Amino acid sequence: MIDTGVNPDTPSLQGQVLTEEVSQAHGYKATEDYEGHGTTMAELIVGTGAGGGLQGLAPGAKIVPYRVALQGLEGAEAEKAPDVADVIRAVADSDVQIMSMSFGVDAEDSDELEAVKYAQSKGKLMIAGTGNDAEKKNLIGYPAAYPYVVGVAASDESGKVAKFSEHGNYVDLAAPGLDTPGWCDETFRSYCDQGGTSFATALTSASAALIWSAHPDWTANQVLASLIDTAGRDWARDDPSVYLGYGLIRPRKVLENADFTPAAANTDPLARENATGVLDESGNPVASSTAPSPQPSKEASGSKAQQPVASEKDTSDNTTLWVALGAVAAVLVIGGGAFAVVRSRRGA
Repeated sequence: MIDTGVNPDTPSLQGQVLTEEVSQAHGYKATEDYEGHGTTMAELIVGTGAGGGLQGLAPGAKIVPYRVALQGLEGAEAEKAPDVADVIRAVADSDVQIMSMSFGVDAEDSDELEAVKYAQSKGKLMIAGTGNDAEKKNLIGYPAAYPYVVGVAASDESGKVAKFSEHGNYVDLAAPGLDTPGWCDETFRSYCDQGGTSFATALTSASAALIWSAHPDWTANQVLASLIDTAGRDWARDDPSVYLGYGLIRPRKVLENADFTPAAANTDPLARENATGVLDESGNPVASSTAPSPQPSKEASGSKAQQPVASEKDTSDNTTLWVALGAVAAVLVIGGGAFAVVRSRRGA
């Protein structure tokens, strides 16, 4: 989890965060979340639901936290935070299998690109949100747009892309990202209704963890290929959508089939996208540029006011993908299998 840090002491995360696995050279205040964002993402992945907290999609997995200088961290603390590129390299050299990165900037950084390539060579699966500024400028978001990084868009309960979800040929998959609970701030007193591609990224990372736990001998390529092959879509497999990529994640379609046949271990399921590179809306290659300091995608807080736009959606049987937030709990349904994302009436 490369984010704003992760608070391991929330009821839902107790025993779920592996602090001893954090690189000492790059783990500055990794367990101090200055914004609440990273802790929310961690709970969506591995939360146990204890104490009225969120129950994540893959509570059997564990989180190794890293805190980088994203929105909300300034001054001396920002200077002390490790560079994103250095963290990616540190994780690449560890036993961690999946990197969940719910942040982004609108320009490429050469050091980060090289770090991503290194992590890919070490067999890591990297997942990042595409960004939440489509209504204003729809700039291309990195690290989601780097080769070998899975770009995740946000969808609503009907499978339509959220109108804030940034789009382009670097969008690879989609997951729920509207009306989801998350920690309101760094005080960890209560949850608020939120939304954004960050949430979709966390749920996609959790789905990958579920699949990898069921098939520990698979490679990152095979785990990703299984998510792509089983994704819900009503468009051609070889013609991915610029809004929802290869479709809506359906991990159940892999988990329910004990005889699921994976793709070849060394075949990159995003080979075409990686070879083509990022294209602008006119279909022209995007020139590299120097990135500013990394900033997370601003979450679509209070996303009940954000209505989804009409786009591609999956209308086939048993592919419901939605998040409904009531007074007590949110229930996530992915591919027909229900997973509770729970919060108490009083907060946590």
